Amino acid sequence: MSQQGYVTAPPYSQSQPRMGGFSAGFGPPNSSLHYGHYGDPNSSHAAAPQPGLSKSTVPLGSSAPLGPLPPATHQVSQNNFQSGPSAAGQQPHRFQSPLPPNNTGPSYPPGSHQSQPASPNTVSTSCTTQLANQLNSMQINSYGPGAIQSSHTSGHPQQLPLTQHQMTLQPGPQIPPPANNFSGLCAQSSLPSIARQDGIPGSGLPNPNLQQLPGQTPGPGYHPQQANYGPQMAGSQLSYPGAFPGGPAQLSGPPQKKLDPDSIPSPIQVIENDKASRGGQMYATNTRGQVPPLVTTDCLIQDQGHASPRYIRCTTYCFPSSSDMAKQARIPLAAVIQPFAIVPQNETPLYVVNHGETGPIRCNRCKAYMCPFMQFIEGGRRYQCGFCNCINEVPPFFFQHLDHIGRRVDHYERPELSLGSYEYVATLDYCRNNKPPNPPAYIFMIDVSYRNINSGLVKLICDELKTLLDKLPREEQEESSAIRVGFVTYNKVLHFFNVKSNLAQPQMMVVSDVGEVFVPLLDGFLVNFQESRSVVNNLLDQIPEMFADTNESETIFAPVIQAGMEALKAAECAGKLFIFHSSLPTAEAPGKLRNRDDKKLLNTDKEKTLFQPQVNSYESLARDCVANGCCVNLFLFPNQYVDIASLGLVTMYTGGTLYKYNNFQLNSDSPQFLTDLRRDIEKKTAFDAIMRVRTSTGFRATDFFGAIYMNNTTDVEMAAVDCDKAVTVEFKHDDKLNEDSGALIQCAVLYTSVSGQRRLRIHNIGLNCSTQLADVYKTCETDALINFFAKSAFKAILSQPLKVVREILVSQTAHMLACYRKNCASPSAVSQLILPDAMKVLPVYMNCLLKSTVLTGRPEIPTDERAYHRQLVMSMGVADTQLFFYPQLLPLHNLDLKSDTVPAAVRCSEERLSEGGAFILANGLSMFLWLGVSTPPELIQGLFNVPSFAHISAEATLLPDLANPYSKKIKSIVERIQSQKPYTMKLMIVKQREQPEMLFRQFLVEDKSIHGGASYVDFLCCVHKEICQLLN
Repeated sequence: MSQQGYVTAPPYSQSQPRMGGFSAGFGPPNSSLHYGHYGDPNSSHAAAPQPGLSKSTVPLGSSAPLGPLPPATHQVSQNNFQSGPSAAGQQPHRFQSPLPPNNTGPSYPPGSHQSQPASPNTVSTSCTTQLANQLNSMQINSYGPGAIQSSHTSGHPQQLPLTQHQMTLQPGPQIPPPANNFSGLCAQSSLPSIARQDGIPGSGLPNPNLQQLPGQTPGPGYHPQQANYGPQMAGSQLSYPGAFPGGPAQLSGPPQKKLDPDSIPSPIQVIENDKASRGGQMYATNTRGQVPPLVTTDCLIQDQGHASPRYIRCTTYCFPSSSDMAKQARIPLAAVIQPFAIVPQNETPLYVVNHGETGPIRCNRCKAYMCPFMQFIEGGRRYQCGFCNCINEVPPFFFQHLDHIGRRVDHYERPELSLGSYEYVATLDYCRNNKPPNPPAYIFMIDVSYRNINSGLVKLICDELKTLLDKLPREEQEESSAIRVGFVTYNKVLHFFNVKSNLAQPQMMVVSDVGEVFVPLLDGFLVNFQESRSVVNNLLDQIPEMFADTNESETIFAPVIQAGMEALKAAECAGKLFIFHSSLPTAEAPGKLRNRDDKKLLNTDKEKTLFQPQVNSYESLARDCVANGCCVNLFLFPNQYVDIASLGLVTMYTGGTLYKYNNFQLNSDSPQFLTDLRRDIEKKTAFDAIMRVRTSTGFRATDFFGAIYMNNTTDVEMAAVDCDKAVTVEFKHDDKLNEDSGALIQCAVLYTSVSGQRRLRIHNIGLNCSTQLADVYKTCETDALINFFAKSAFKAILSQPLKVVREILVSQTAHMLACYRKNCASPSAVSQLILPDAMKVLPVYMNCLLKSTVLTGRPEIPTDERAYHRQLVMSMGVADTQLFFYPQLLPLHNLDLKSDTVPAAVRCSEERLSEGGAFILANGLSMFLWLGVSTPPELIQGLFNVPSFAHISAEATLLPDLANPYSKKIKSIVERIQSQKPYTMKLMIVKQREQPEMLFRQFLVEDKSIHGGASYVDFLCCVHKEICQLLN
């Protein structure tokens, strides 16, 4: 049965040499990693093919006919578009050094500004006319209002005759081509611009995103730019399609047609359809390979044998049965695992299984833990492992008879036999040095340099800790927390405090030899807060006064982490350091840094160095911290460059969290910082954790992305892992998979709980396997795919030029879609864009990823901001990356004040804004309240208690507490958006046509970006053109 809908996927999923930081032989992570097997289509640059690489026969750089092909030619031969004739053992290359010239058609190096000669079979009409004709005939279902497709969940192809759903194409002005062509693609075509509908009157430019009001500078943190965003930016534009309008129009010919944005797939429509069909219902995990509700849909999840999607989501729930199929489709096979995800109160918490001194039951051969995939045989005396098929004896204490269908009679009484997720109490064999662990400790380390004292930050932290220390995490059955606490302050030297409960006053000890840090006291440094409350409170009162007259502005950083780690090591416990730091550590000490922020490196091969640590000592420090179970949480308060790529490295490797508050102001930024601090201290966290992912035969885990450290190729080490951290795992075939037995995955995390108990948390999930590509595409999950693409691309930029990484993402998108088109869709004209139903919004999300600050090398985006976003995304789960890349935009002006519901979101485009409207936009890090110039006065009065738009102060970062329905309703919406997110979003009030609107517009991700990113429409056209070239 053929299928259609909407598609896209990356070539990462094949096993590649030297991908993701592991050498082909799986040695230690190496420095020359190549990024994703985005299937480099042009690998002819090598004099001879390297082992394991295959050549592509498709010139991505040559232009292809855009008109429909003769009927006989639309089925292209397979290796026309696969990566060449690959033998079973060969593997397409992943992230390659810059895409080389191609040997099968004329092309120019990426980024060259020459237009290309057309390939010999190109139709003679100009590209411009062709693209207009092609867009006319592109067949995309209409997802506009009133055209909701109920069939989109069915998995069947959606291809409707044009008479049913035509794309609205209106004549419009011609748009010049992008200044940087993407490897020669789209070089000659001018892409249609979006037809503006309810645009804001008074903005005369065709794309108001590019308009800047006279005399205004862009939002905070960005340098002022020239008012006309045209040719002047050509030097450093993005090198993917539709990057930016160039200079004056260069093409002659008929006026271009505009593509109606309502006629292309809408993420909002997909989200709302899933909510309508699956929201509020119970989802039981009793079937292998079933696709869960979207991450944006609220439902009740019942574990019936496979792990809840809150813990594990996959890029596809049906794996291709062979590596050849996987190479052909290029859909990454990956799982995003959030092992300690929070489950709502109406869902059952995990059961804890305790087998006493015997410990967990495991397969003798592969060491997998007892789970629902084990098959009991011989009357229950033995079991066959579902992962390696080994036959094992059942221990006598665990024996039970089988019923008439061969299932144990106690099946439903044992969590490890009937549930997908559960915990085991671990025995001493699972503990360091075979000794039970001590409860973890929290050490608070405060930078008391001049700026932090002067800004009031140190006093704020000390005052807050007095109340927060009563809320340290504890096991539910315990009255008080077992976590001990310690305190250090520092500038150029370290100050340790003895807060033993029998002291009248705290005692300070200074360590001035920061080159060889030692801990000056053991007894009295880490204490139980309940016992030492009066001494600790005394200390917290004294710290701000003690350093009130300081003039010391230089700080150290690496010795601070070293001191905290040594203290935990001496106390023989794991724990967290909470470091409050504000400046580049320039004092003479290990880890000293210089300001290396150099805008001249942007868009060069050396740009990647900006994301790498400046000195090697931070890597070795991170390794020591992980070995000692020391997790580093870093709260940064910078007012200039602080080199986050270096400072944040230890945080990243130890499973910690990085928070950043630019130009911290006590009155406006305190609520955001304090909420983050409270949430972090109270968060459910596992300490000294090690994770292993096991699979059934035929495939294995090859790559891991997250806030993790890896000493070898299998063990994922985390000094701590909290409820928000996710690890993305990629799998590769090493044999054929069996359709009957499927693909089984078991994730086991060994950790120490907050009370000091050693435990194992097990998550199991079973996926289907198929010899049909259509089954693989039908069960894809776009949100998980984007999580994988983002993390693998953000890892790749450490070793490869950004331009190459971006090109690979675009090429990957086209390859995934072309494979679907060629192998799964009904025959149709090449000029039609056909996307698999489960992936129809992949292009919009992929475009959002390409436009993210991390992948955009623009001088006005601070380097620290890019490094910060990169680090955050690397540990995000699926829900967080979904919102981060495609923000939520909620209209507030038509609220039903009597209902509890949140209004339905609208698409992230300026076209959806209106002068008379008010909107909230949130992406998990930032939140904006946008107010149109004609916002209803009653809404303004209700929200701000002022009479009109002109009276609203854009300085406010909190909405006032007012006792009226508008205020209560909107505050409850803000709280609901905030409640599910790891970071507190500071609210920014944006008034239409005022300067901060420039910052707000960067989040309208379907539009062209002021930093040079394509609009969704333009990107879709470009991807379509590339698909046509691949198919031809």
